[in-house]
Amino acid sequence: MRVRSPGLGARTLRARLVLFTTVTLAVVCVAMALATVFVQRSHLYAELDQRVRDAAERSQGGLQRRAGDPTDLGFLNERGQPIGTVAARLVDGEVTAAEVVTSNGRHQPLTAAQRAALHGITSDGTLHTRTIPGLGTYRITAARGDGPPVLAGLPTDAVQDTLSDVVATEAVIASVGLAAAGAACAVVIRRQLRPLGRVADTAAEVARAPLDRGEVTGLTRVPAGDTDIRTEAGQVGAALNHLIDRVESSLAERQRSEDRMRRFLADASHELRTPLASIAGYAELMNQGGTKIEPARAWRRVSAQSARMTGLVEDLLLLARLDEGRPLRATEVNLATLVAEAVWDARAAGTGHDWQLALHLDEPASVTGDPDRLHQVVANLLANARVHTPPGTRVAVAVEATCARRVIRVRDDGPGIPPDLLPSVFDRFTRADTSRSRSAGQGGGSGLGLAIAAAITQAHGGDIGVRSEPGHTEFTVTLHRSGDGARLERKRVNPSR
Repeated sequence: MRVRSPGLGARTLRARLVLFTTVTLAVVCVAMALATVFVQRSHLYAELDQRVRDAAERSQGGLQRRAGDPTDLGFLNERGQPIGTVAARLVDGEVTAAEVVTSNGRHQPLTAAQRAALHGITSDGTLHTRTIPGLGTYRITAARGDGPPVLAGLPTDAVQDTLSDVVATEAVIASVGLAAAGAACAVVIRRQLRPLGRVADTAAEVARAPLDRGEVTGLTRVPAGDTDIRTEAGQVGAALNHLIDRVESSLAERQRSEDRMRRFLADASHELRTPLASIAGYAELMNQGGTKIEPARAWRRVSAQSARMTGLVEDLLLLARLDEGRPLRATEVNLATLVAEAVWDARAAGTGHDWQLALHLDEPASVTGDPDRLHQVVANLLANARVHTPPGTRVAVAVEATCARRVIRVRDDGPGIPPDLLPSVFDRFTRADTSRSRSAGQGGGSGLGLAIAAAITQAHGGDIGVRSEPGHTEFTVTLHRSGDGARLERKRVNPSR
């Protein structure tokens, strides 16, 4: 697994979150600063405009109290005229005289260029912004009262200085605030994303595990503290743990399946090799001639071993067809009749056992299924009881029929199945030869009888189980009543669980 190394083009989630948060805060700060400056500017200019109007009214009032020619600006000598105040006399829209109050309280006439900046201002009380050379930017208005029109203006320098101070102050505050907020966000985001980092480390460690071979167990899990589903990182951790559990169980099942397959192939090879070796041995003896063995006896042994090998191959083919989920023949079968016939056949084959049959029928014991295969299930269970118990053992077979199900029970009072063998009793090639005694003269089986019985039962949609202890072993086959079999006949099964 290749992991991309950090570079200029790679940004971690933490870096992106910090950057996004910082940029968002910066945008908010800029918007607030602009709104503050705009409101402050409007307020300051409204106040300045009011002062300009007041100045024009005072000039108009002073002019009314004074007599003079059109160039008289003596009213500037009155108290209350701020420094920088510009005043002018207008005659027919033309500036006839204009002066400015200097810093020492005196008033100085404007130059021709400065007076030119005042041209075009009508005496309708409208506020104008003009830049007067050498003096700066002014807010100016011309007022007409009962006497001649007078122009008055005040500089905007104080307003601009105030706004500059506000902008500088907000810039400093915003910079410090953004730096502090960015650092705090980096710390908080780093801390909050630590669980996600541990989840990523766990995923990387699992990815390095050799999942393609051998038995895989003990994969690393995300710590319990990082699986709190109330948080996003905890949800990811919990989901990863669930995924690892699924992967581990799937790999374990794969390993078990591979082990079963290896055992199956080894056992099948061994079972086939034994009759083949016998056939080859007898054929070699017959080829050598002489009197070592009678030809008729040799042919009988060859035929017996061929039949044994044929039966084993047919059992393996049956299991393969059931594994593929091929449908079984579906007809109505009376289990009572089928089981009775199987018990009679078993009694004829095992005269040394005590065979018993009991019917507990609340209604007809009919099922939908393949009669030959169901007979094979019962026959295999009876053969298992006959082969693995000594002579004189009582084998009791019972058929139960209720409104919901049909049950076949096969009980014996033999030595029982060893506890360590019980979980795998329905696996293929499972044998109990070393643990359960056999009747004299009986040969070994292939170990496929119970596996076939389980596969056929499951193909009919039923269940098979076993309980065993010394002196009591009971196999139970549960099937559905007639009418349900057609729904279950095509069910896929895996008898080598």
